[in-house]
Order: sequence, then structure tokens, then C-alpha cells
Amino acid sequence: MSDKIKFELEFVIQSSPQLLFQYLSTPSGLSEWFADNVNSRGERFNFIWDGSEEGAKLLKRKSDEFVRFAWEDIEDDTYFEMRIRVDEITGDVSLFITDFAEEDELDEAKMLWENQISDLKQVLGSK
Repeated sequence: MSDKIKFELEFVIQSSPQLLFQYLSTPSGLSEWFADNVNSRGERFNFIWDGSEEGAKLLKRKSDEFVRFAWEDIEDDTYFEMRIRVDEITGDVSLFITDFAEEDELDEAKMLWENQISDLKQVLGSK
């Protein structure tokens, strides 16, 4: 196990779980907000930012609920997960992000996700 710290963030997203899931689980959806470009072959996803490429393996997915990826170049058991939850009473859709970061990079990692989710909300037309 690494010495990275697990953290979770919650964002309320004004979208249907089905539409949101498309943006979390498909290369075309992810390239709209998460990376400049995303390609996939089977369980392997390539994320491209500013000409630099990172590979990730799709570990788990459940339609309209969650996706979990692990970066290929990191030799530990960390992952990042995007999970959709619908409040049974209000019907509000929330996106939970689970990720890991070094202690001295925790604030930066959280801010990066906040910026990414802000882009996602813009693409979805969510406030």
C-alpha cells in the first residue's frame, strides 16, 4: 500500500444519471471535460493532455452508477473512481470522486478535481 491519502469529494450535478454516466465512461464523453483527448481499446484508456499521454485501466464499471480507473504507471493499489448517487427523497444527482494523493499534494489534487468538475458542469449545462 502506498502512503497516499484517500480523499472523497461530492458535487451536485444537474443531469440525469444516464447522461452523466456517458461523460464518465466513454472516450468521447471524457474528452469533453476530463482530458484534451481520450482513446480506448478494451479496458485500456489513453488520456492526452497538452501532448502528454497517460494510460489507465478500467478496473470496474456499473452502468449509470460508477467507473473506477487505475493509472498504469503507478505501482500501488490506488485508483480514481467517479460514482453517481441519486438521493431517494429529493432526486438530486451527486457525483462522488474518490482519489488518492500525497499529503503535500492533497489540496492541489482536490482543486484539480474541482476545476475538472466545473468543466463537466459547463458541458452538461449544469449550474
